[in-house]
Amino acid sequence: MARKLEGRTIAILATDGFEQSELLEPKKALEGEGARTEIVSLESGTIRGWLLKNWGQDVPVDVTIKTARAEQYDALVLPGGTMNPDRLRQEPRAVEFVRAFFDSEKPVAAICHGPWMLVEAGVLDGTRLTSWPSLRTDIRNAGGEWVNEEVVSDRKLVTSRKPDDLPAFNRRMIEMFAQQSARKRVKIGATDIS
Repeated sequence: MARKLEGRTIAILATDGFEQSELLEPKKALEGEGARTEIVSLESGTIRGWLLKNWGQDVPVDVTIKTARAEQYDALVLPGGTMNPDRLRQEPRAVEFVRAFFDSEKPVAAICHGPWMLVEAGVLDGTRLTSWPSLRTDIRNAGGEWVNEEVVSDRKLVTSRKPDDLPAFNRRMIEMFAQQSARKRVKIGATDIS
């Protein structure tokens, strides 16, 4: 049986302080459906997760934000953790990287504090989404419609509130990324190409 995301490459944008489960579980779910994932970060080397109230696991960085380009990827994942997006949103290249996915109408999945990057990128006008509750005012001020739901899809964006929402978040993310992948196929005569 074919896996839903075979042949697709997904960027996961993160830095130190990412919520460990919000990076590792989506990464595992995407790879389980055949996608190749790449950790994009500010510096080469490793980034360290946050697990409950302590530092967690180190994760190797595949590509730095200096060389990563949205056109290299089929979709983007933005894990949460308070420190992670707070640091990333101060980096113009990271903000532009996120904005480029929206400009090219590629799907994005963001969980917990991850939508802070969407606020900073200025891409929420008229979008319905959820997040960790403390982002509610930031999202509304950025033109988004904040709702308190386990998982929300609007256009090419999937969002969830917290680690407890990961099963629903992963399912919806894979569905949306797979739909995008299906639309990318073009029929030329009797031949399908991607």
